[in-house]
Amino acid sequence: MFHKEGAQSILLGTVITAIVLLLSDKFIDTYWIQKSIQIATFVLLIIILQFFRNPKRNFITDENHILAPVDGKVVVIEEVYEGEYFKEKRIQVSIFMSPLNVHVTRYALSGLVKFSKYHPGKFLVAWHPKASEENERTTIVIENKTFGEVLYRQIAGALAKRIVNYAKEGMQVMQGEDAGFIKFGSRVDIFLPLGTPINVVLNQKAIGGKTIIATKGE
Repeated sequence: MFHKEGAQSILLGTVITAIVLLLSDKFIDTYWIQKSIQIATFVLLIIILQFFRNPKRNFITDENHILAPVDGKVVVIEEVYEGEYFKEKRIQVSIFMSPLNVHVTRYALSGLVKFSKYHPGKFLVAWHPKASEENERTTIVIENKTFGEVLYRQIAGALAKRIVNYAKEGMQVMQGEDAGFIKFGSRVDIFLPLGTPINVVLNQKAIGGKTIIATKGE
């Protein structure tokens, strides 16, 4: 199963692959050159397909849990000052996605979208300390009855050139549902209220919609 945001790239990759196969068969007589070009084209198509994969997952919604919004590795757990929306200290949990990870963004919790804003910016490597403030990004705030307001930020990396965000102010969203997509390497930051119990550790592998990032009320 593939994400709808990959439809154009997958179609283009398939067409290019077909054209290369036909032209290489017709115009390239040297066997090893012909096969090398064909194999390289197939590999490129496979990379595109795996990048836009969207595995089916069964979600169990729980108001007491914050779920991982993306697949990747937990690279930051720290208390920071969040200056765009809260203008106060929050617990930041960041998940880095390599180009090999599933890049679907999922809602980490259910609630009302209070804030949604796109910021153009740089394309620093996603783990750079200033990426959260200077890179192309979107900031979304969801109000939840258990956790209050929780902010998450989609951040483009050095390779990511397009962020897709489905969250609009005033929407009611459901935990685990599709919230957007980030193309080609990136990261997502979550900003939680101080004192929120964190259930993950640094360098832990997170699975979007499955791994419990934080809990409350248990």
